[in-house]
Amino acid sequence: MTSPSKSTGEVSDETGILSTLLAGEPVFVVETREDPADAVLFPEEVAYVAKAVPKRQREFTTARHCARTALARIDVPPGPILRGDKGAPVWPAGVVGSMTHCLGYRAAVVARAGDVTSVGVDAEPAEPLSDPGVLDLVSDKKERAALAALAVTEPSVPWDRLLFSAKESVYKAWFPLAKRWLGFEDAHLEISADGTFTAELLVAGPVVAGSELTGFSGTWLVRDGVVVTAMRTRGHAYARGPAPRRAPPASPRTSPRSPAAAAPAAPAAAPWWA
Repeated sequence: MTSPSKSTGEVSDETGILSTLLAGEPVFVVETREDPADAVLFPEEVAYVAKAVPKRQREFTTARHCARTALARIDVPPGPILRGDKGAPVWPAGVVGSMTHCLGYRAAVVARAGDVTSVGVDAEPAEPLSDPGVLDLVSDKKERAALAALAVTEPSVPWDRLLFSAKESVYKAWFPLAKRWLGFEDAHLEISADGTFTAELLVAGPVVAGSELTGFSGTWLVRDGVVVTAMRTRGHAYARGPAPRRAPPASPRTSPRSPAAAAPAAPAAAPWWA
């Protein structure tokens, strides 16, 4: 793995997917397709994956190696990245960040909290969801109709997997601000073929910079067999005062992310927190 670079500068490795998505943003990105030999965990982190299969251990280790390499760019010394509420990574004071990994790809992004309020990134294999039933659990009728229309014009994009990834990124950006759960049914996404997406929150959002957060905007890219989604918020994101919200379903769907989730199972991908 090469040294990290600010996304406003050169690409951090040969892939550069996340660096491309966050180009021009005041964030630091490290991404790799390999598990470097010098990637190791701190003793405090080992317990998290002590019982995991070797593949999961390697992905987890490399994602944290990416994060520590990126943190070094903002003069944060190496240290364990522990888990907090709901398994969310606990970043050093004054820092926001996000990690992700999937088959053949690991990445991390960090930023100074004074520059970025929150950030969320997710990577998935660029292939359709293995279980078609998962899409019904993570999307609403309007989202599925939109994906079907997009598939007509861009059939090479795994739109269902892209939607899943985008909602994971939404959750990663949401939780550090709200400190509470957000189900897949709690955000309505609109994905555009131009590589952007928006998320409208269907539940009350946290107050950010004096205004209620009502949504997010993000970017996506499919390249080299990987789907990557990313979003960052500065100040208030979609916080323009009260916004109309759709009423929640009479019988809310159970999210695969929820402890009460039932079959079908979520896609075979890394847990959302990496």
